[in-house]
Amino acid sequence: MTHSENPESLQTDLFEGIQGLEPASSFGGRPVAPELPVAQVLLETDVPHLDRYFDYLVPLELDESAQIGVRVRVHLGEQKLTGYIRRRIQHTKFMGRLKFIDDVVSPISVVTEDIFDLAERLAERYANVMSNVLRLAVPPRIASVEKTLEKVESLPEVAPPADPENYSHYTGGPEFIEDLGEGAPTRAVLTVLPADDEGSWEDLFAIAIQQTAHQGKSVVAVVPNIKDLDRLYTAVSQRIDQSLIARLTSADKPTDRYRAYLNVKWGNTPVVLGTRSAAYAPVDNLGLVMLWDDGDSNLIEQRAPYCHARDVLLIRATEHRAAALFAGFSMSSETARLVRSRWASFLAAPREVVREHTPRVVDTGSDYQLARDPLAATARIPHLAFETARAGLIRGPVLIQVSRSGYLPALSCQRCRMAARCSECHGPLIIHSQGQVPACGWCGRLASHWQCGECGFDQFRHNVAGAIRTAEELGRAFPNVPVISSSGENVVAKIGDYPALVVATPGAEPVSPRGYAATILLDADSMLQRDSLRAPEVALRKWLNAAALTRSFAEGGQVVITASHSPAVEALKRWDPARFALWELDERAELKLPPAVRTATITGTEKGIIHFLETLNMPAGVTQRGPIEVDDFSDEDRFQTLLFFSYAQGDTVTGALRAHRASNAALKMEPVNIKCDGLDIL
Repeated sequence: MTHSENPESLQTDLFEGIQGLEPASSFGGRPVAPELPVAQVLLETDVPHLDRYFDYLVPLELDESAQIGVRVRVHLGEQKLTGYIRRRIQHTKFMGRLKFIDDVVSPISVVTEDIFDLAERLAERYANVMSNVLRLAVPPRIASVEKTLEKVESLPEVAPPADPENYSHYTGGPEFIEDLGEGAPTRAVLTVLPADDEGSWEDLFAIAIQQTAHQGKSVVAVVPNIKDLDRLYTAVSQRIDQSLIARLTSADKPTDRYRAYLNVKWGNTPVVLGTRSAAYAPVDNLGLVMLWDDGDSNLIEQRAPYCHARDVLLIRATEHRAAALFAGFSMSSETARLVRSRWASFLAAPREVVREHTPRVVDTGSDYQLARDPLAATARIPHLAFETARAGLIRGPVLIQVSRSGYLPALSCQRCRMAARCSECHGPLIIHSQGQVPACGWCGRLASHWQCGECGFDQFRHNVAGAIRTAEELGRAFPNVPVISSSGENVVAKIGDYPALVVATPGAEPVSPRGYAATILLDADSMLQRDSLRAPEVALRKWLNAAALTRSFAEGGQVVITASHSPAVEALKRWDPARFALWELDERAELKLPPAVRTATITGTEKGIIHFLETLNMPAGVTQRGPIEVDDFSDEDRFQTLLFFSYAQGDTVTGALRAHRASNAALKMEPVNIKCDGLDIL
């Protein structure tokens, strides 16, 4: 596929070799569009070998409405499918009889040239199909919305920000804002200070957005969840007319989402704020892309092609020469790689400023604390954590972070310690509330007569207490103090500045106006011991996000973490996420692990994977691990193979994987699933 003015089709030319022959004015007795009578259509199908453009004739009556980016209905064989017109051309390379477009679903174009290009780029990067990318980018059509919307001819002007000095806390911050004001494609990774009333992360984002919008350019800002989106929207709407701002999130009602999408495409709302689906917003004249807390797994699409919003924004910033800002209280190893490769500059506060804004961090696993309280090594809530919470409640709210939601989210055999699992689907057994019979967390089946599959014993023990159980225990320990639980589906966004115990899971911590007087980080060792390459990095991100809600040490803020000594704990105590992220990146580069290298995970049956790999033509230097059996607790035996390859080989390898998967599908070979650059290879 090419992007020239007259791109070659995968089908051959009907008029090739006949000199001076113009396209017929009719075909089979049906009038054809006089100009550019052939439409190249991308079908909405996830079948790999149909991931290409198909040529169709444009009938005369649809000539005006069949424009680039509109939805159409077509026939492929006996199937009736929908698709999008990618381009109109004068001649076709197809030697057979072309079919006509059946109908135009809507005359409104919903896919721009830029989004088509993005779909092609992402499909190549993730070895997937373009229609899966467009499924993420384009919301379902709502006909009633199209009847009521129209393009706004003139937009309100945006004033320059009055307080760009909020970036002065950060080395290189003022220069970044100055470059934005000049329209330069500046790129930066920012570690944000906590407890900064004059420069909260949403205010820093709002300043950069205002500066870019003042230049007449568009902005796409992505956050992991609705709670963060609400904070960012409030900050931006205080600086920019709300009519210029669009909220894009898959959680919106279909009508609201489609209306916001069309407003963005027509240029009515040049500032786009949203969750991961907003990364595909069809803005015009893109000037800045922004991402908050890129280590959050909510930013990864759970369906094929499994894109990370960070990668989508990186591609868009590169293709459009737009500015980029990736920020968070922590730094992921992926953004550390951007800094190390000098794709982005690093904005960070000097150490004396960091000490001024951060709380004091104490770990109960240090030699000094263990000498004072030997039971701290085994107690879930050590004496220091208990006393810190008691003292903090005199001055304000206290945050208790726990690793799991629910009541008792993990059970095991009392005798052999093997995980307790459902006898039907092998899902984990959990207890929802006090006195309830254990039930399967997947299928909901009660396990009233459970026996261990390993030793036959019939008694449980709980491995970890969830947020509800912890809140119940703390309520008994502090009988006159309100206890607030924020986890699972019951997330509390804000609380007042009054004494209260707030028990929350990572990401569900409410915001207090003046910050928490103290924060207790429970279950820290269990976070570090998770079977994951990224366990330390993920744990540090969760700890920093909670600790950042705490008052500074000058205001009496203190954080207690119940963890043994480790590099991640030391990074938290020093409040130095950048050094830890760069150290992690160096460690992985030495071992040739992601993100120092790229990966592709091939999953399927053992026979299907072996045949796929035997016939796959890979360049030299690609490392293969597997196939090995993976336990997904299904009835089928599933196997997995990992491929490791350099970034320089990336396009070659993913292109080969994509093409080979398509050819296998055409030959009806046993299918395999391909996932590139997954969050965790373990």
